[in-house]
Amino acid sequence: VQLQASGGGAVQDGGSLRLSCAASGGTFSSYDMGWFRQSPEKEREFVATIRWSGGYTYYADSVKGRFTISGDRAKNTVYLQMNSLKPDDTAVYYCAVSTRRRVLSAIRSSGTYDYWGQGTLVTVSS
Repeated sequence: VQLQASGGGAVQDGGSLRLSCAASGGTFSSYDMGWFRQSPEKEREFVATIRWSGGYTYYADSVKGRFTISGDRAKNTVYLQMNSLKPDDTAVYYCAVSTRRRVLSAIRSSGTYDYWGQGTLVTVSS
């Protein structure tokens, strides 16, 4: 299974970007697809996840109200619309897939995702 993320770039404070991630290859059924991010001085952190069953979405408090996750389950594709970007959002953004049903408390844990993309860099300047 391969995940290809795209859409990163450099924007100014208050700008917007839209990330995309498409999963392909192999035979799998994704249960959740999500985004994490990592900057040099921080651990990898949860950003957002969409649970295909029911279309539920979950966000980190730091991005709630500014970021929107969406996707197409049939295409195994997920998007992250990022608005009102701040310098603190600067990081490499990774998409991830879980093929297992998990309790809600697990969706914020990177260790419970099965496949990862290569990351796309988002840089927000002040």
